[in-house]
Amino acid sequence: MSVTSQPVTERASVCTLDCPDTCSLTVSVADGRIVKVRGSEALPWTAGVICNKVAHDMATFVHGPQRLLHPLRRVGPKGSGQFERISWQAALDEIHARVSAVIDRWGPQAVMPLNYAGPHGFLAGDSMSSRFFHRLGASQLFRVALCGGVRSQAWAGTYGAVAGCPPEFTEHARLNVVWGNNATVSNLHVVRGARRAKRAGGRLVVVDPMRCKIAEQADLHLAVLPGTDVLLAWSVATELERMGALDAAFIADHVLGFDEFMARARQWPVARAAAECGLRESDILTFARWLAESDPLVLAMGNGLERGRNGGSGIRAAIALPALLGRFGKGSGIVLGAGNSFPKTPAKLQRPDLAPPGTRTLVINDIGRHLALDDIDPPLRALFIYNHNPIVVHPDQNRMRRGLARPDVFAVGIELTLTESMTYCDIVLPAATNFEHADLYPSYGHHWLQRAEPVIAPIGEALPNTEIFRRLAARFGFDEPCFKATDAELMDDAVDAADPRLKGLRPSEIPTGKALQMTAADGRPMVLFDNVFPATPSGRIELKSETLAGRWGATALLADWRPRESSHPLMLISPASDRRISSTLGDLASSRATPKLHMNPRDATARNLASGVEVRVWNDLGEVILPLEVTDDVPPGVVASEKGAWLSTSRTGQTISALVSSDQRADLAHGACYNDTAVEVAAA
Repeated sequence: MSVTSQPVTERASVCTLDCPDTCSLTVSVADGRIVKVRGSEALPWTAGVICNKVAHDMATFVHGPQRLLHPLRRVGPKGSGQFERISWQAALDEIHARVSAVIDRWGPQAVMPLNYAGPHGFLAGDSMSSRFFHRLGASQLFRVALCGGVRSQAWAGTYGAVAGCPPEFTEHARLNVVWGNNATVSNLHVVRGARRAKRAGGRLVVVDPMRCKIAEQADLHLAVLPGTDVLLAWSVATELERMGALDAAFIADHVLGFDEFMARARQWPVARAAAECGLRESDILTFARWLAESDPLVLAMGNGLERGRNGGSGIRAAIALPALLGRFGKGSGIVLGAGNSFPKTPAKLQRPDLAPPGTRTLVINDIGRHLALDDIDPPLRALFIYNHNPIVVHPDQNRMRRGLARPDVFAVGIELTLTESMTYCDIVLPAATNFEHADLYPSYGHHWLQRAEPVIAPIGEALPNTEIFRRLAARFGFDEPCFKATDAELMDDAVDAADPRLKGLRPSEIPTGKALQMTAADGRPMVLFDNVFPATPSGRIELKSETLAGRWGATALLADWRPRESSHPLMLISPASDRRISSTLGDLASSRATPKLHMNPRDATARNLASGVEVRVWNDLGEVILPLEVTDDVPPGVVASEKGAWLSTSRTGQTISALVSSDQRADLAHGACYNDTAVEVAAA
């Protein structure tokens, strides 16, 4: 243990990483340095338990040699990583000059923010940065196509912008169904809830193509083939109808589109669906029987099944099952839509009214193509990359890299570390970690609002995103009062203080070290069909959605099925890693090993492959060399490798994102199809 000149103090904080749990933390600090991070009791749902990544890696994440400490200017070729240190003033001046030149030549829509969800606080996410880009007149970005948009659209189209049940319901369920959710590494506390329920005699069903850790603990694991979740749900609905288990009264009162939904479902009886899904008929029948007899019933959906051609339909069909059974309230429900529990005021926080009328919005999955091919007018000529690592996480990695390598595209990066995306930037600005600035934290996995103050001062010359964009706004001459707002004022703009859920507190005054539960008007936790109800146009659960059809096309009226079409025989899926959050932490020592490719023994035998050999994973977009692990953790026809690995882990300079098409889309929200990627595998 290191000797310190000052006593260790403990300070409250919140985890900002892209995870639904948004855990409360206790951070031990000595001599201005983080020495330990552990879970705290401030958030009852997470109850002092945190993942190994945060418990073990945060001191290195904040203080390690990889941290960016000063503004940098590129001095070598794009991608070379050659930079020189410059002052903040020089960086701001160069950004202003280069971006102004782009605007003079091409107009403001040739400028665009390329950001996503690195940190999940209101302030570090889209607050002062959104104000800046709206005022600049930059192209806007439809970000959720990359992740989360399919799921949120499926939920909102079916139930409206309401919260599902609290995740705490998992603890007392007679049946927990964890569907497309690698919860052990990306939703840890749902696992803990399901374990408690099992100890009390409840059951656990896991629907996932891969036998992940939580699937190993399940009473029934349905290793459904990617993209066939909708067929599984339809077949279960058909079996429940045959059993006489449907709640006819609930359906008559609260469900719209039942007849049309069931007409499609009846085309997929258990035998037919089992053959297409790669499942045993007996397992589907068991699943249906357990659903019918289990009360309370909790369905905990993840992001896994949204990432395929039928992602929206799979989610819509799955979340229809509790509606057919009338299982809501009294401990039953669906753990989805948690973000709707917070009284957010995004227009006040982000100020879209500052944007010129007619400003275009581009889909995030198209940006690599737009950069590489100049297929839009005006073309993109200046980018601000922050809260994001596009080269590692975007589909069609090679095309994105070609686009970012263009010498006529000026790129500004704002980051904690020199990611591989940052090496393509002209100016790189050092950002502060969540431990170095104040923020307000909602969650997309539970119903608790949290606030945190900095536990240490920013390292080096790093600044919070809010301050970086304040300085940029000042340098660009934006003198409106909204660009001088303090972090406390931004918090108060993020959430409606007058809403009863805030219990009379200003958002900026929510006590640190104590989470604030979002409750319904009666003061109790929000529960569908108890104290909150569907917010759809009809006020009912809409299995037939005119809203989705109007937004995404006529085929989105109902859940649908599109068969797989590919010349490559294997389906690649990319589960979350227990060492990274997407690509965050990817440069730490624990993440530098090349991820394995998992392959079923039947597929390995057909290709004369064995565990331990290096294999070439390829399709028309690229190829990756990975070590092979032969295992029945994946079914025949499916291979799996963890997402988020950096290019440096691969001797081809490509990772599995290079194999994912940016042109193939899910059936809602332009969703990326990471778990529906066709590949072939051969010895390297």
